Amino acid sequence: MEAVPNKPRKNTGYKGIAAIAVIVILAFVGMNSVTQVQYGHVGLYKTFGKLNDNILSPGIHLKIPFIQTVIQVNTQVTKTETDTTASSKDLQPVSTHVVVNYSVNKESAYNLMNNVGGAYDSVIINPAVQEVVKEVTARYPAEDLIAKRDIVAGEISEHLTARMAKYDLIVNEINIVNFKFSEAFDNSIEAKQVAQQQALKAENDLKRIEIEAKQKIAQAQAEAESLKLKKQEVTPELVQLKQIEVQEKALEKWDGRLPAVSGGATPFIDIQSFVSQNQ
Repeated sequence: MEAVPNKPRKNTGYKGIAAIAVIVILAFVGMNSVTQVQYGHVGLYKTFGKLNDNILSPGIHLKIPFIQTVIQVNTQVTKTETDTTASSKDLQPVSTHVVVNYSVNKESAYNLMNNVGGAYDSVIINPAVQEVVKEVTARYPAEDLIAKRDIVAGEISEHLTARMAKYDLIVNEINIVNFKFSEAFDNSIEAKQVAQQQALKAENDLKRIEIEAKQKIAQAQAEAESLKLKKQEVTPELVQLKQIEVQEKALEKWDGRLPAVSGGATPFIDIQSFVSQNQ
């Protein structure tokens, strides 16, 4: 009896693995075909190292997998801080701490990234701030830098805005956080302020003394005027009337007896003394 040859079995296991591999590859390719631009940013396609000037707005975008990438450029307001050392107009050394708020012009993100690159903060902004602050502070005496801080900050902002506009960067705000001078200059400013306060105190004391003196003079003049008026009111009729009033009061107090006086003289009443006592 002849043996029946075995038929080859179909390898269904390999087909399943191949199908899974295809699905995984397709999923991987699909995932690399989609990109997302975050809010507050714009995107730029980069194909084999070359930037595309097509600006991508925030959201989901398609790209060629494994060939294209998307660079995201932050367009939100960003802060940078810079310390500069310079000399004032009167050759006083001054250190300035400046805070600059800036942003990238959305429409010109391609020009910025293509010409400068992503390190524009250290390449463009910080050197520009250093140069502008030194240029402006050299125009003012040290004391004016303190007294006219707002004017100085405005001038720095104006010059920095013009300079950064060349690179499509927008200056939103600038703040001078601190001016730092030498210890000798700080001591001289403090001494000057003390002298000014003492001079002001002396001036106020002098004014107070003058006012008090004027008040005393006015009071004396008022009293003299009052006395003058009183003297003008004394007339012979008024003196006679006062004498009569004194005599009447004396009679009211008299008990009817004459004082005992040797020699039998009649007692004498000094009317003038009564008038003087009651004036």
